[in-house]
Amino acid sequence: MQDSYLALIKFILPTYILDHFELKSVKEQKGGNALEIQLEEPNVIPAEFGEGKYYSKGFYPEITIQDFPLRGHRVFLIVKRRRWMKMDGEEKGSLITRDWNVVSKGTRMTKEFAAFLKECRRYPSV
Repeated sequence: MQDSYLALIKFILPTYILDHFELKSVKEQKGGNALEIQLEEPNVIPAEFGEGKYYSKGFYPEITIQDFPLRGHRVFLIVKRRRWMKMDGEEKGSLITRDWNVVSKGTRMTKEFAAFLKECRRYPSV
């Protein structure tokens, strides 16, 4: 059933978002006045981290971003960004997260997706 949602969600979400996040759920808020789309960064070590050993340390607290309304209903993106711990080298023990500035270099993103990433960066790392 998720595949049928995925085709529809691709039209709703900012362009390229599903390249960096997995769709976890789509649900209607109580009362039916809003849609919640839950997204989670997959446990895939970003290429910009370079060589080394990394261990997933879970997620930063989820953030909620209000997106464009859909047929008069509010749309919220519930986003969980992942963090990793460096297990070797000089930075051993340090928490690392994907650098969204690196992700955007050299790509052709829409203003919507750039704004989404900017919103993600507004929330401090824990």
